[in-house]
Amino acid sequence: MAVAVRFEHVSKSFRISQTKSLKDRLLGVAGHRSPVVVLDAVRDLTLDIAVGESVALLGHNGSGKSTTLKMLAGTIAPSFGRVFARGRIAPLLELGAGFHPDLTGRENVFMNGAILGIKRDEVTRRLERIVEFAEVADFLDTPVKFYSSGMSVRLGFAIAVNVEPEILLVDEVLAVGDESFQAKCLERMRLLQDEGRTIVLVTHALAQAESFCTRALVLDHGAPVYDGPIDGAAAAYHASARVHAPGASA
Repeated sequence: MAVAVRFEHVSKSFRISQTKSLKDRLLGVAGHRSPVVVLDAVRDLTLDIAVGESVALLGHNGSGKSTTLKMLAGTIAPSFGRVFARGRIAPLLELGAGFHPDLTGRENVFMNGAILGIKRDEVTRRLERIVEFAEVADFLDTPVKFYSSGMSVRLGFAIAVNVEPEILLVDEVLAVGDESFQAKCLERMRLLQDEGRTIVLVTHALAQAESFCTRALVLDHGAPVYDGPIDGAAAAYHASARVHAPGASA
């Protein structure tokens, strides 16, 4: 099958400066530099996702799921290796990500459309169905900084699924909306599945992943510990969680 996404020996590290003590900051101690810690968020990840696959990225907090998705979206660059994607990517990575708080909902729809490469007249044609899906008609001309978290998620998701993406990236945001909207989102995502779109979903809800995805990638400290059918992922996910539980042995 044709490949939609490819990671070739991808690693991502972050250099984190540890904060000086309050005493050192107040006294301005000369020659005292904050120690730097290198965090390996993703380690040597090699992965192919075929066109039309629905893949769940699973793992405990800090396992590298969101970093992997952000590299695929292009919002951060890998430290090593290469990431390839075939087709238009619609990322829905964080609550309100990509929204300018001082712009209205309408203005943010057009701004996000432009970022995704959609011409203004095409966004205009799709605006009504975006607003209908997001259920924000009464607040369309209100700055999004006054939106509730649920409204921001609804608008972000509505934009993402209505720009005809070849690849849809969803990171935990479905946990924010109410149950009826979650069901609505999953229904739309199933339509995208039926159209042969590629979907990558980060979630802590195993039941949701099992009901929607056909394949799972379980990450632990940035490295894959399982890559296969979704029905075999639970054991690897729970084993990883036990390792990182308080009091667990190494």
